Amino acid sequence: MATSKEIVVSGIRSTGYLHLGNYFGAIRNYIKMQETFNCYFFVADWHSLTTHPDPKDLRANVFRVLAENIASGLDPEKVALYVQSDVPEIAELYLLLNMLAYKGELERVPTFKDKVRLQPENVNAGLLTYPVLMSADILVHRGVKVPVGKDQEQHLEMARNYAQRFNNHYGQLFPEPVPFNFGDDLVKIPSLDGNGKMSKSENQMATLYLSDSDDLILEKIKKAKSDSGVVPEGAPMPESVQNLFLLMQQVSAPDVIKYFEDQYNSQGLRFGEMKKQLGEDMVRFIAPIREKALDLQQDQAYLNRIMKVGAEKARESAAQTLLEARKLIGINYY
Repeated sequence: MATSKEIVVSGIRSTGYLHLGNYFGAIRNYIKMQETFNCYFFVADWHSLTTHPDPKDLRANVFRVLAENIASGLDPEKVALYVQSDVPEIAELYLLLNMLAYKGELERVPTFKDKVRLQPENVNAGLLTYPVLMSADILVHRGVKVPVGKDQEQHLEMARNYAQRFNNHYGQLFPEPVPFNFGDDLVKIPSLDGNGKMSKSENQMATLYLSDSDDLILEKIKKAKSDSGVVPEGAPMPESVQNLFLLMQQVSAPDVIKYFEDQYNSQGLRFGEMKKQLGEDMVRFIAPIREKALDLQQDQAYLNRIMKVGAEKARESAAQTLLEARKLIGINYY
């Protein structure tokens, strides 16, 4: 890993299936970043333990997420692609940062409040300290740039706070990480039912997964919400129609998009025709990723080798950080 390059760190939880929103909201940027930055990308299996997954599911999910990232274009030769639990230094830094984290601030985090509401019977300490572990993921590599969505920006702000507290208390070690996405607005891929964005766990028929079959992709898009009436000339485009065009902009050719835009502007748009075209274009986009990911998942030896090499790269970086952290704190007795 080239140490002269700025360090980028990002992870994805090993729960659910990767979907179109993950690809256009994160993975597409990862593929660009790997050409320019020193990248550490990981599968966040420790984070997923807050929901107590079945061990068999956890293992299968980790391998699938790895395979889908590689199938989407991540090159393990260019980045450190690893599993969080293969880097024990993260857990040690998590413990050290917990000494600088306070119960009140953690309880005020909106995502924690959401989890408490959604799973009141499982409000575990891991949920409460989720932002601390996320901070350790980043700071263990002294990451500078972190590709995050809007819903994670507060967690990144907390990572900056912990970096500042450590530096002020013990001495300068951590840079303050900042959100980074090449200056572009993040693409938020809409749910096909018009309710928010695509999700790993919400309405599965409203989300396009990278593992969906061709027939299922066509069926989901056919059922996607669209406008049923004629929109008066000059009126704003309904959100459901905007959503279809946004999806089309990700996977269709410019001349195809222009054709349907012209149809809409002349009030002659036939949604059945548009959805048929969008479905075919979406199949062409997703099918190669799905097929390559399936092939990779059959090659356990290859994925094990990728995990091992990625962990070695990540541990080399993390060990240096922990060595410095222990010295500054005073935990160096020999």
